[in-house]
Amino acid sequence: MEEIFLEAELREGKGRAHSKDLRDSGYLPAVVYFHGKDALSVKVLRGALLKLVHQHRLESVIINLTIKDDKKAKGRPCLVKEVQYDPVREDIIHVDFNEISLTEAIKVNVPIQIKGEAIGVKQEGGSLEHLLWEIEVECLPTSIPKDIQVDITALKMGDAIHVKDIVFPAGVKPLNDPAAVVLHVIAPMKEEAPAEAVEGEEAKEPEVIKEKKEVPGEAAADGAKDKEKDKK
Repeated sequence: MEEIFLEAELREGKGRAHSKDLRDSGYLPAVVYFHGKDALSVKVLRGALLKLVHQHRLESVIINLTIKDDKKAKGRPCLVKEVQYDPVREDIIHVDFNEISLTEAIKVNVPIQIKGEAIGVKQEGGSLEHLLWEIEVECLPTSIPKDIQVDITALKMGDAIHVKDIVFPAGVKPLNDPAAVVLHVIAPMKEEAPAEAVEGEEAKEPEVIKEKKEVPGEAAADGAKDKEKDKK
């Protein structure tokens, strides 16, 4: 397992004004939690954390957090619990760490990495549909895999790979439904051709109701009839 180190310092201030001052000085406010004990308020260098974000998938790596002036001589093994972002600028504004025990199993999500090209796609013209992008596993912190390798080379049209079909490393227990489909090869969608007009058949146009045209003199005759009726 690769060791990742991050330095931090204890902090006493709280509130938005204090957090803003920290960010203005190049730090980020952070909190370290551990099994219900009192949380530690710390600060980490923004540049150091951003470097880790760009180089690793922080949700599934252990960070050895070394806190300056901490009573604990050794670093604290931690997982990133949550990273908070500014809703407008999308900058990181706060980080929560979970301190863990290296001898107790934990639950983490591990990404799926596909290998090869499916026969059903390469030779049969099908499409690969990826339904499950990560799998929740339970293992010791020191056994967290970087990813789960899935070989799709032998997949033909209509074939699927389920969670139960994947071989996991020793000591890594999958927690997803064994019958859940991870990916499968499906037939491409067929586009329906527009209906062709039958030869000799003309397209019917909607019937237009035409106004009745008046014949010259007809209106006058109708008027005379109406007057005759009135007299009677």
